[in-house]
Amino acid sequence: MPPLLFVMLDGARPDALIAAHCPALTALRARGSSTMNAQSVMPCITLPCHASIFHSVPPSRHGITSNEWHPMARPLPGLVDLAGNAALNTAFYYNWEPLRDLNRPGSLAFSFFRNTAYQMDGDDEIAAEAARRLPTDRPDFAFLYFGTVDAVGHVFGWMSKEYLAQLERIDALLGNVLKALPADYTVIAQADHGGHDRTHGDDVPEDMIIPWMIAGPRIKAGHTIESPVSLLDTAPTIAHILGLTPHQHWEGRVIEEIFD
Repeated sequence: MPPLLFVMLDGARPDALIAAHCPALTALRARGSSTMNAQSVMPCITLPCHASIFHSVPPSRHGITSNEWHPMARPLPGLVDLAGNAALNTAFYYNWEPLRDLNRPGSLAFSFFRNTAYQMDGDDEIAAEAARRLPTDRPDFAFLYFGTVDAVGHVFGWMSKEYLAQLERIDALLGNVLKALPADYTVIAQADHGGHDRTHGDDVPEDMIIPWMIAGPRIKAGHTIESPVSLLDTAPTIAHILGLTPHQHWEGRVIEEIFD
């Protein structure tokens, strides 16, 4: 079972990865499988998207339709709950506080949080802590969340020079983490949603189309994913890599074509 690092680039549009200078993400795509046409869910805002990513059901099923969390009327386990129940070592590194509710208490072995998603340098400490701890702690599953690109988009606008510059800053931070990461890790990087003007949440391509990429052992290199990809597919695919059985009520699928 290869260990896995899951990287979230909140608010990163696919065309922004092309417009900005992002060598770490470009190299990740080159050595793995990717699509620049994956789909988010409606409403495409951060907490509903993350609830869908980790529980592999749309907002119409989990019921979270804003950035305020509330218990599901019909609970189902998420990805980290399955991993915790299987006694896997799990870790979160993040800087947006509502994400703490993605997992049930007792699922995480380690959590590092700073309330810095709205600061220009707010991802720096998160990345530094991940780069410091991942090589020694070697969690089976780690989630690394970068929140500042979305915040800059809301202030200056998606595809603005400030937005692209912040994406380049995040790419450099990710590059440092990947340099420190042991070679046997699988890495998945994606966005939760895009954005337009200074907002997101509409059913338009600028908001709904997201990048999705994976590299690591058993993953095809230099491969463009041809089948449709939804963010609902992330949890089943990660579960498959970790040797877990996706929950029977999850609605996403394992993206089979990425595997050698």
